[in-house]
Amino acid sequence: MITSGIKKNSRRSSCLEFSVRGTAPDQEKLRADFLNLTADLDADVAFQEDSIYRRNRRLVVFDMDSTLIEAEVIDLLAEAAGVGEQVAMITERAMQGELDFNDSFRERLAMLRGLDESVLGDIARQLPLTEGAETLIRTLRSLGYRTAILSGGFTYFARYLQEKLGIDYIHANELDMVDGKVTGLVKGDIVNGERKATLLKQIAAEEGISLNQVIAVGDGANDLPMLSVAGLGIAFRAKPMVKQSARQSISTLGLDSILYLLGFSEKDLESLGHCP
Repeated sequence: MITSGIKKNSRRSSCLEFSVRGTAPDQEKLRADFLNLTADLDADVAFQEDSIYRRNRRLVVFDMDSTLIEAEVIDLLAEAAGVGEQVAMITERAMQGELDFNDSFRERLAMLRGLDESVLGDIARQLPLTEGAETLIRTLRSLGYRTAILSGGFTYFARYLQEKLGIDYIHANELDMVDGKVTGLVKGDIVNGERKATLLKQIAAEEGISLNQVIAVGDGANDLPMLSVAGLGIAFRAKPMVKQSARQSISTLGLDSILYLLGFSEKDLESLGHCP
């Protein structure tokens, strides 16, 4: 087995990796102990099997809101519609797993009825990318990885990020518009947690790779299904229940620290010009 400690100092990120032999008698307890250690040290600790798949992943799938970007788009739309506080409260409870995602999505979307289409472009151009997102995706593309956004948010914004970052696949919810106004109605199937897991499997099949070669990254309760089916599921700056359920968790560094989990050392990344 391999344990990787990821931490941060005042100047740059760093990674320490230790290799050990043997089998942990209780892996769930070991994970819980590592989570406690993470909190005590303000560092991320990962525990992985050193299998052939670690350096042979081929597809990385991202949640969008609060993962690839540091915002919840539906909350930004709600602010523009004058219902920001109400929608943000529902969003938080849904991401914590306290509400049914489909019901909460319909409720929030209905509050956006009448919002002018012109607002969308302004919000898209101001979306704050998560620390390390551009470095990670640029590095993955240079290494031949495929990337995807699977989002419970909206296609309009996923497409904007696709063009900006060079993402290969996007799947999200269509924001229904009539006469330049948001209708507040659901259009098509809602991309919920189960749908994300199904789409992940479909993309892997299209790419001709096994699920063991897929990495999924997300922060909310609706990301748990795709984190569980991917070969490497990573809870990124995630809600407590997601951190406890996912096999790996990153809380103290940016998205580019995922490269450490793929087995890349700082020397490897420096040679590529992409060190986190």
